[in-house]
Amino acid sequence: MSEHFVVPEELGGSRADAGLAKLMDISRSAAALLIAEGNVTGSAGTVGKSAKLVAGSVLEVTVPERRDPLEVVEEVVEGLNILLDDDDFVVIDKPVGVAAHPSPGWVGPTVVGGLAGAGYRISTSGAPERAGIVHRLDVGTSGVMIVAKSEHAYTVLKRAFKERTVDKVYHAVVQGLPDPLEGTIDAPIGRHPGHDWRFAVIEDGRPSVTHYEVLEAYGKATLVEIHLETGRTHQIRVHFSALRHPCAGDLTYGADPRLAANLGLTRQWLHARRLGFSHPRTGEWVEVTSEYPADLRYALELLESGNA
Repeated sequence: MSEHFVVPEELGGSRADAGLAKLMDISRSAAALLIAEGNVTGSAGTVGKSAKLVAGSVLEVTVPERRDPLEVVEEVVEGLNILLDDDDFVVIDKPVGVAAHPSPGWVGPTVVGGLAGAGYRISTSGAPERAGIVHRLDVGTSGVMIVAKSEHAYTVLKRAFKERTVDKVYHAVVQGLPDPLEGTIDAPIGRHPGHDWRFAVIEDGRPSVTHYEVLEAYGKATLVEIHLETGRTHQIRVHFSALRHPCAGDLTYGADPRLAANLGLTRQWLHARRLGFSHPRTGEWVEVTSEYPADLRYALELLESGNA
């Protein structure tokens, strides 16, 4: 869709992004995006965002159709395997690079979209783009994840995660050797004061508790099993980084890029290994385990062979 605008006298001499924002009654950042995409032209051709507008000139603006960031895109997601299918819930193996649900700023595949693409119809309350989601895994974390299929399961499982009656077990390869070999990290986590997209141990953060035990030490790195008592965003990554034992491959939280390259890692070595929970209808205890994906298995084999 194209629109034409005549630049009025009062906007003559103003920067293109600021002037266009007023002409179209949109935010300056939205105007800047239209210009950056080459969607704004004048008599001299494509307009740059810092160009000065000329009173009386005509601007042609092509407004592209933009997908709703919360739209659920039904698609077959490679590697999204079903570990357990029940009338009330489905337990999946979430591959790396897949978000739990659509959100602004994320344009990749999602668990919600992948399940829809596989023919699952989730019927729960809450926002449609989060249908059935009772907990989440980071985009860069693989492993076992449960999605409610019925309203009853959604209510019961949400409560179970909130009341911490779910057994969440992760495996991670962390740099160096944690001391002691078994312990608890009890340190509050909040947004990093200098980086919105990172988290950190901060005094007024939310209570966060991580239990761990060493499974195997390889010298440069160690395989640990982790039981999460709380479920803060990036909790394991932040806690082990604070101990100066970041997850191998986790460059965001201080991992050694040379070791990451040697192990072939393009993400943190972190995997949701096992999930234990009470069946939402019968109360019977259910445990589901996820095997390591190829990239994590490859890195582990290099460490075991001493070739890292």
